[in-house]
Parts: sequence; C-alpha cells; structure tokens
Amino acid sequence: MGSKSAEGGLEGAGPDRTRGPGGRAVALLLLAVLVMLLLFRVQVGTAEGYSLSFKSALSAIAGYLGWGEGLDAAPQLIASGRFLDGVTAAFVGAALGLSGALFQGLFRNDLASPGLIGVTSGAALGAMLGILVIGGMVDGFAGDGLGVMPAALREGPLVVVGLSFLGALGCAFFVTILASRGGRISVPTLLLVGVAINACLGGVLAAAQDVLLREEWHLAQALFSWLFGSLTDSTPDRIAVVASGLGLALITIPFVAQELDLFAEGEEMAQSLGVATLRTKLLVIVAASMAAAAAVAVAGQIAFVGLVVPHVLRLTTGTRHRTLLPLSALGGAVFLLGAETLNIAFLGASALRPGIVLSLVGGPFFLTLLLRRRREVSSW
Repeated sequence: MGSKSAEGGLEGAGPDRTRGPGGRAVALLLLAVLVMLLLFRVQVGTAEGYSLSFKSALSAIAGYLGWGEGLDAAPQLIASGRFLDGVTAAFVGAALGLSGALFQGLFRNDLASPGLIGVTSGAALGAMLGILVIGGMVDGFAGDGLGVMPAALREGPLVVVGLSFLGALGCAFFVTILASRGGRISVPTLLLVGVAINACLGGVLAAAQDVLLREEWHLAQALFSWLFGSLTDSTPDRIAVVASGLGLALITIPFVAQELDLFAEGEEMAQSLGVATLRTKLLVIVAASMAAAAAVAVAGQIAFVGLVVPHVLRLTTGTRHRTLLPLSALGGAVFLLGAETLNIAFLGASALRPGIVLSLVGGPFFLTLLLRRRREVSSW
C-alpha cells in the first residue's frame, strides 16, 4: 500500500488498490437495488389514495414503455409521472456521483466534491441566468404551470444547460488555478477557495432572488424552490438533458482511469511514467463539470452525493478508477433515488426538498470524515 502524500492523498493509494468484493458483484447488487427502488418509487407518491401494489407498478411501467396495456387512465398517468421522477433522480444521482469521483481522483483527496469546491454553485448560477434569459424571451413565462426548470428546458435547453456548464467549468478552473502552487494542488487551499466561492455565489443567487421578488414574485418563488432541489414534474426532455451530460462524462473513463490511478502517487510520479498530466486534468475537469452542470440544470442544487458515494465505494471495492468511476455513477443513482423514495414514502405530501434531505445526511457525514482525518488535516 502506498503512503499518503503531504497534501492528503486518497486512502489505499499504491500498486494494489482492490479490496472487498469484486466490482462486477457490487455492480450487479447496485443494479438490483436500483430496479427495486424504481419500482418502489412508482408505488409511493404524494397523491393520497394512489399507493400502488407491486403488480400495479410493474403494469404501469410496462404500459408506459409500450410493453403492455398499463393501468386505467388516471392511475397510469400518476404512475408514469412517478416513473419519470424516479428515472430523473437516478440519472441526477449518477451524474453527481461520477462528478465527485472524478474530482476526488484528480485532487487526490476524498474531501473534494462538486458541491464543496463550488462547482455546483457555479452551475446553479449559470442555470439561473439561463432561466432569466428564457424568461425575457418568452412572453408570460413563469413556469407555465409545470415548474420553472421543466418550462425553461422546454423553451431553451441549450441556453440553460450551456450557461450551467460554463458556470461549473469556470468555477472548476478558477478553484484549480487558485489552489495550485508550483504545479501542485494544495488541498487545504482548494477547500478554502471552494468555501469562499460557495459563499460568494450564494450571495449572488440570493441577491438575484431578492430583486426578482419585487417584480417577478412567481418566478422568484420558483427559482427558490428549484435551488433546493427538485425531482418532480419530470419530463423525457429533462431526462435526456441529464442523460446526455452523464453519457459524455462516462465516455471519458477509458481515457482517464489509469492516469488517475497514477495521479494517486503524485503528479510528478505520474508525469515521469508518461502521463500527459495537463491533458488528463483538462479531460477530468471538463467531464466532471459537464456531469455536475447537467444534474444541476435539471434538478437544482443537491449536495453531498459526490462526496458520500465515491468515499463509501472506495472503502468497499478499492481505488482503481476503471472500477470506481462507473460504480460511483451507479452508486449515486441508488443513493439519490433511495433517499428521495424514502423521503416520499415516510413524509408523503410533506416530503422535504431533495437538497435539504441530502444536506441532513451529507453534513454529518462530512463532519465525521473531517474528524476521522484530524491528524492528517492538521499536517496540511
């Protein structure tokens, strides 16, 4: 097992990075859990009197996919909406999980995640600007009764997603540049800059909402609701947006997985072994930002998925990125869909926003992680 770098390397760095069950076994288990959660998500919802049986949920999904007759009109419509919401949650969770694993591999630290280093805040600001642009272009735009983001993505998906990606990418590069010293990335500086960016962009988002409250109250309320996360009112268009961002990020895995393994021993070591470090950094930052931006554009800010999932999988299956990266996507899908499904199952119509639920779960996890690594953090 390799030793950790002075900047705080990932646990388990070294020649043999596998542990626990094989990646294929974990992948099959996660897939089975994901399918069961999706079925359970179709069974439960916020509409009273429309709790479906397992058989009805199967029939509804088959009917939506065109594999059967489905249910009667009203139950089928409700079940189809729940199915789309569940698929959206799975794709958003997968994008955030993969983004977190990529950033953690690049920065060689399991405290890095798109939420903590300000990437999701940049994506949220970009998406909000896209919504305002669409709102200025479309007469009477206020969500059109479907929620602000579904309506904005329907009217101008390239504007919203493009600006979200530019915001995420800009923050990722800004943080990386400020945290770099002599070609090396300082993890303490990285986290501190991330905290500062989150605070600054949070202030900008709050100021924009305050201004809108005076003139466009409904739009301001919709934006406020979306910023805390929204996995309802899903449409095939929203799923296509996040699936596209996730798919483009997944394509980069064969080009960066082995390089990120070598990065764990230090950037100089990786470079001496023939790794094109600048190319790898650019690919990872673009891919991770793309996945995070697509997730934020569709579902708003949902924190900690990219922190919790890769960390748990790394402890379970090891640190080889050829296995860790796709498993992080699959684990992120299970984690977010599971949290959202349990949230609705227990609270029904009073269910909390997914961003709030994940903050309640992820905040203590992050604090525990920091406390476990106090000795390492004090040596930075």
